[in-house]
Amino acid sequence: MEPGGELNFQRVLEQAQRMKDQLMSAQQELAETEVHGTSGGGLVNVTVDGTGQITALTIDPKAIEPGDPADTAETVADLVLAAIRDAGRAAQEVQEQKMGPLSEGLGGGLPGLSGF
Repeated sequence: MEPGGELNFQRVLEQAQRMKDQLMSAQQELAETEVHGTSGGGLVNVTVDGTGQITALTIDPKAIEPGDPADTAETVADLVLAAIRDAGRAAQEVQEQKMGPLSEGLGGGLPGLSGF
């Protein structure tokens, strides 16, 4: 409020526009950021963008044991899940770094940023 007690709406609108611009910029940065997760000593690698979307998954052939396909399938599934969780944690950290200051300016956390 101004010293006279009146709210300066133009100033409020300018601040809102700045916040919107900063939010859009941070969202774009998140979409362009890549983070990685790994498990099994590097046998499984997952790449996700800063929003948590999986963009790549690689499984080293060494993870597959031809003599025991059932056990191998279960092991590989566990390794994939572990790598996805690892990448998800990394993506959440990036989200908090980029969006945290903006959400504080909005008076709290932003919804939808903690899906991991």
